[in-house]
Amino acid sequence: MTHSGKLTWEHAQELDQKDRLAHFRDEFYIKDGHYYMDGNSLGLLSKRAEASLLTSLNDWKEHGIDGWMDGQEPWFYFSEKLGEMTAPLVGARKEEVIVTGSITTNLHQLLATFYQPKGNRTKILADELTFPSDIYAIQSQLELKGYSPDEHLIQVKSRDGYTLEEEDIISCMTDDIALILLPSVLYRSGQLLDMKRLTGEAHKRGIVIGFDLAHSIGALPHQLHDDGVDFAVWCNYKYLNSGPGGVGGLFVHQKHAGTKPGLSGWFSSRKDKQFDMDHTLTHEESAGAFQIGTPHILSSAPLLGSLELFKEAGIERLRQKSLSLTKFMIDLIHQELSGHGFSICNPLQDEKRGGHISLKHDEAARICKALKENSVTPDFRSPNVIRLAPVALYSSYKDVWETVQILKSIMENEEYKQFENTRNVVA
Repeated sequence: MTHSGKLTWEHAQELDQKDRLAHFRDEFYIKDGHYYMDGNSLGLLSKRAEASLLTSLNDWKEHGIDGWMDGQEPWFYFSEKLGEMTAPLVGARKEEVIVTGSITTNLHQLLATFYQPKGNRTKILADELTFPSDIYAIQSQLELKGYSPDEHLIQVKSRDGYTLEEEDIISCMTDDIALILLPSVLYRSGQLLDMKRLTGEAHKRGIVIGFDLAHSIGALPHQLHDDGVDFAVWCNYKYLNSGPGGVGGLFVHQKHAGTKPGLSGWFSSRKDKQFDMDHTLTHEESAGAFQIGTPHILSSAPLLGSLELFKEAGIERLRQKSLSLTKFMIDLIHQELSGHGFSICNPLQDEKRGGHISLKHDEAARICKALKENSVTPDFRSPNVIRLAPVALYSSYKDVWETVQILKSIMENEEYKQFENTRNVVA
């Protein structure tokens, strides 16, 4: 969507009236007069997520241990059901997706499975801008196999400190690389990488490639199966609104079906064999093989209600609204905040932008504190980035308008100067 001429409150109002997804806002618990722009860190609670959690609580209350098979939502097959519901969001077949673990434990599982150094191929390629926990997991897996991370972890350099050039990534795909792990969307700048292109380039060179979808799942559609991505991991508590610490998810391409999990566990087992209590694992032939421990039912349950909303809204429509919301915000920032020291880190092209806006400012930490004092929830990322995420399911154009106006007032009145320019413990 393009916005021409000077933007006004009336423009925001008109866009909201035309929004075919506006009614989903009523599904969420939203405080009046508050502007929540941090759904890329933790999504808001929906009424359906609350209801599905209460269903699992009631199954526990009514059935006790029999809730595993006899509840309204039997727990024994819950991870598979949620995986099947998630599959359309990532462009996967149902047997390629499972809801399990956390993003980092799932990453450990898939690195343990697919990082198989042989001969000259001993190195893992990542990038210097990715989320720290991904690097921690890679370093751990290298050390477990007897390799020094200083020598065997290669990180693509950024030219500007915020984005990556895909040509630089491809040039690092040398014949000593065994595995590549990249983010789909860079958490600090919101840059969206071309996963299809990078997967194709990796496979031309015989390299296994996986992606961290933490900042893209639920904000934009994926085609993991058709693109040939080997594996992917994600969390469900950001755009998918599953709740704090909600269970994660993973994808393993069908071409790897039957692969023995690197980290075997109780729920890696084939369902019909699990309670044979055999000490020889017969693992699932699907993504279910990459489960480890017993599913965390009460942190999985809210996802069921949330995924119902995504099915109704449609990920393609959500992406179009997300792009329109972020474009509206970018245009407003250019119009209203010129001269206040802000610069936008995001690529401006739709095809290269994820679901959040990243603003760079030398006083970013104290500006975020001032925003919170003025009923806006932003997100700070060290050292100097303010992230703002208008989320398609529950944010309005008027929310975006008010957020930018509040930010403008904070800068004009220098309200941010009453705060220290340091992050809180949880930023």
